[in-house]
Amino acid sequence: MTPDAAPETPLHYLSIRELGARYRRRELSPVEVTRAILARAEALAGRLNAFITITADEALHDAEQAERSFAAGANFGPLHGVPISLKDLYLTRGVRTTGGSNILADWIPDRESAVGEKLRRAGAIVVGKNNLHEFAFGATNENPHYGPARNPWDVERITGGSSGGSAAAVAAGMGYASLGSDTGGSIRLPAALCGVVGHKPTYGLVSRYGILPLSWSLDHAGPLARTVEDVAFVMNAIVGHDSRDPASVRRVAQDLVGGLDGRVGGLRIGLLREYMGADVAPEVAAAVREAAATLEGLGASVDEVSIPEVEQAGGASIGILYPEAAAVHEAWLNDRADEYGADVRGRLEQGARLTGVQYLKAQRARRALTERFATVFRRYDLIATPTVPILAPTIPESRGDVARAALLGYTRLFNVLGLPACSVPCGFSEVGLPIGLQLVGPAFEDATVLRAAHAYERQAGLTTRRPLL
Repeated sequence: MTPDAAPETPLHYLSIRELGARYRRRELSPVEVTRAILARAEALAGRLNAFITITADEALHDAEQAERSFAAGANFGPLHGVPISLKDLYLTRGVRTTGGSNILADWIPDRESAVGEKLRRAGAIVVGKNNLHEFAFGATNENPHYGPARNPWDVERITGGSSGGSAAAVAAGMGYASLGSDTGGSIRLPAALCGVVGHKPTYGLVSRYGILPLSWSLDHAGPLARTVEDVAFVMNAIVGHDSRDPASVRRVAQDLVGGLDGRVGGLRIGLLREYMGADVAPEVAAAVREAAATLEGLGASVDEVSIPEVEQAGGASIGILYPEAAAVHEAWLNDRADEYGADVRGRLEQGARLTGVQYLKAQRARRALTERFATVFRRYDLIATPTVPILAPTIPESRGDVARAALLGYTRLFNVLGLPACSVPCGFSEVGLPIGLQLVGPAFEDATVLRAAHAYERQAGLTTRRPLL
C-alpha cells in the first residue's frame, strides 16, 4: 500500500455491493465470508450480547449451497451469499424463536416468516437471531432473561430498543444487514444510537406474517444496515403483497436501489420545530442542523415547519399500543404473568386497564394527526427531525423516566401515521457517540425518503467511521 492509499475495508465491513462484486470476481467465497462473520459474532458475543441464538451449522450449509451456485456460473441477485441476521421475533422453521422471553425460551416454530422466506429465496444467509427488548415492548434492550445488548461505541451504554441486538450486530460487522421490527421507533432508535441506517417502511408495504405481534395497527417490519444502499437492497427483496397479512397492500414494486440517484434538487424539506426545542441535546441539535444545511447545499430547500398537533402523538401511541399489546398477550398475562420481566409486565397490565373509550379517543387523535400531515405534505416532500433527542445513555441512566420518555419521543408519531421513516447517521458527539437524522415522507414515498438519505450520506462521508472493537 502506498503512503497515500486508503486502508482496505475489512471483510466484515464491506458493503453489500462490494461483497457481491468480490464474489463475482471469485476473490471471496460465501463459505469464507460466512465463517468470518460467525467467528466475529462468537468473538464479540461476550462484549455486545447481540445474539440470542447463532445458527452456525445452518448458515454454513446455506453458504455451501450459495458457493456451488456461484461455481456453476449462475447469475444471482445482490443478496446471494450475504450473511444477515434476524431479530428474534421472526419465526424461523426448525430454529428457536424466543421473542426475548422466557415464555418462548424453547419454542421451535414449524414455519418461516414471510420476510425470512423472501430473504432465503434471494440467497441471503441467516447467521443468527438477535437480542431484543422482551417481546419488543421497550426502548432500551435491557432484557432480564438474556441480558442487555450493548452499544458497540461504548459497551456501558444502551443500544436502544427494541431491535438493539440487530443494530449492534450491524454496527460491529457481525452481518451485512439485519431485520428488525418497529412499533414506536424500534428500528430507527437503535439505528441512531448505534450509528447505522434503519428504515421503517410505509405501513403495509412489508408483510408481518410470521413475526410475533405487539400491536396490530402499529407494527412494521424493516431492515437495518450500514448504508442506505444496503437498506435499499434488502427492501427490494422483502416488499410485496402477502395475503397472510391483513394489512398488506398491493403496490407496483419500485426499484429502491435504482432510485438512489443522488438528486435532491427541488425537494422541499420541513425541519419540525417542535422536535428541535430545549429538550434536544445541544450536540444532537447542532448535528441535525448541519445535516439540514448539507441537504440545502445539495439543492433541497429546508425551512422550519411548526405542527403543534404532534404533541398528541405520545398519548395516541400509548392509547393504541398498550391495549393492543394486552390483547395479544391476554392468555399469557392471565396464566404466566410471573414469567415476564417487570417492565414489560407492567406495561401489559396498564394496557389491560385502559378502557374502550380511551382506545377510541387515541384512534380519533390518530385520525386528526393523519389529516394534519396530509395537509403538511402538500407543502413539503419530506419532514426532518432528530431520530432521538438525546445521546445513548448508560444502562443505569436509561432506567430513569426522563430518558425512557425521550428515547421514543420523536419516532412513535410516524408509527401512528404509518409513514415511511429512515434514520441515517448525521454526526458524532464529542465523546464519539452516534447521532441520527430522521427523514419522513408521505405514505408509499419510501423511494423519496431513501433517495434523500442516500444523497445526504454520500455527501456527509460518515460511513467509514466505525466503532473500535
